[in-house]
Amino acid sequence: MCGTRKKFPISDNPVFSEKIPPKKHFCFFLGIILKNKCPYFIAMADFVPKKVFLTKGVGMHKDRLASFELALRGAGIEKCNLVYVSSILPPHVEIIPKEKGVLLLSPGQITFCVMARSESNEPNRLMSSAIGVAVPKDRVHYGYLSEHHTFGETAQKSGEYAEDLAATMLATTLGIEFDPNKAWTEREQEYMASGHIFKTTNICQSAECNKDGLWTTVIAAAVFIME
Repeated sequence: MCGTRKKFPISDNPVFSEKIPPKKHFCFFLGIILKNKCPYFIAMADFVPKKVFLTKGVGMHKDRLASFELALRGAGIEKCNLVYVSSILPPHVEIIPKEKGVLLLSPGQITFCVMARSESNEPNRLMSSAIGVAVPKDRVHYGYLSEHHTFGETAQKSGEYAEDLAATMLATTLGIEFDPNKAWTEREQEYMASGHIFKTTNICQSAECNKDGLWTTVIAAAVFIME
């Protein structure tokens, strides 16, 4: 059994001999794990999200943290303990609607996400947060998620910039040739024409800061579902 421990001197176990390379030590323990079907290690080996959804929100409050909480509520993810991760879209992951995704979350759940966040209490200041998505045609390959947060940009400009970032990262990974000096609309057509990129999209939340100086927070996120 996985939880059973057999005590014996390390010196009596040939696996720990200095003459045996560390790689064989690893193979020995991996064999034990697979043979006994240890649930913990098998679960960790399969720790890859199966679903993801995109969401956004905005919040205003006299307190900075409270404005962030209200933005999370607007996005429907306030009940989760969020863990920020980097920008890889797993192979075969299913992109689902927000309405379906939030129903799969539980209060207090450790939830992984890629998040873009902007906040300010400067009256009337325009800000935005966006997530870009690039999905490869061959779903065996991974895709990319990008986060972008800025001030003074409209939602359309910020969203397109994030989408451009994700698509460009994927294009370089797939070896697609392109001219980085071309406008995003031109390169988008080239990416699609290559036959390697299936889809690009973005989600963006923009807002003008409260005119009375309340803290305003805007967020956009890609939220992973492990089941």
